[in-house]
Amino acid sequence: MVSIVIIGSGNVAQHLITAFLQSDEIELIQVFSRQKESVSHLISSDKIVSDYVEIKQADLYLIAVSDNAIADVSAKLPFENRLVVHTSGSMPLEILDSKNRRGVFYPLQTFTKNKPVDFKEIPICLEAEKEKDFKIIETVATTISSVVQSISSEQRKALHVAAVFVCNFVNHLYSIGAEICEENKLPFSILQPLIQETANKIAIKSPDEAQTGPAKRGDTKTINTHLHFLSDENQIEIYKLITKSIIDHGKKL
Repeated sequence: MVSIVIIGSGNVAQHLITAFLQSDEIELIQVFSRQKESVSHLISSDKIVSDYVEIKQADLYLIAVSDNAIADVSAKLPFENRLVVHTSGSMPLEILDSKNRRGVFYPLQTFTKNKPVDFKEIPICLEAEKEKDFKIIETVATTISSVVQSISSEQRKALHVAAVFVCNFVNHLYSIGAEICEENKLPFSILQPLIQETANKIAIKSPDEAQTGPAKRGDTKTINTHLHFLSDENQIEIYKLITKSIIDHGKKL
């Protein structure tokens, strides 16, 4: 059984707490949180600490804090030569203080508090400086996920950028679509079957093969009609930019 201390109390930390507590092969011995009430609904209060000197010895210390705080938190850990990993998609392994053995445990998913996720379906991307340490984090990852992969810091950075495009940017486009619906007294829910079908298609086709719409068809009449309909300058610019990207991409095929 692998003993773990989680340092952090945000979205990622809370979902990892839940996942680890459900595993018979992991012992979550402690959670470090400045605000104990943030995680007290997930784990007993006697396992929550807010002082670094109270952190117990464990096989693995998992830092799940904001990217800007990783370096500072890892530097404050009051021990050396133990295995410490972070969960960031964009930060390199080297952001961790070198006094400890370093690694990365990156779950590739968007997390929201109080919204359950099935960790078995979430890819977990791993990196470590030493082979023996990789084996430890691999053991932990495989107990909660069926999709575990070794990737470098550079690959993880690329993956994180790609994730921003397919998740955060797409969600923002949903927000714009919702605004257009609301302005025209339409329920956003009417678009949900279309959204679901689009997501379903890329499970069996490449995004290029699944692409449809006026830009893909070169339908300039419809494109111009849409542009004349829109009144928000930000929406117009986004529409033009993405339309041009689809058209230009098609020329490269």
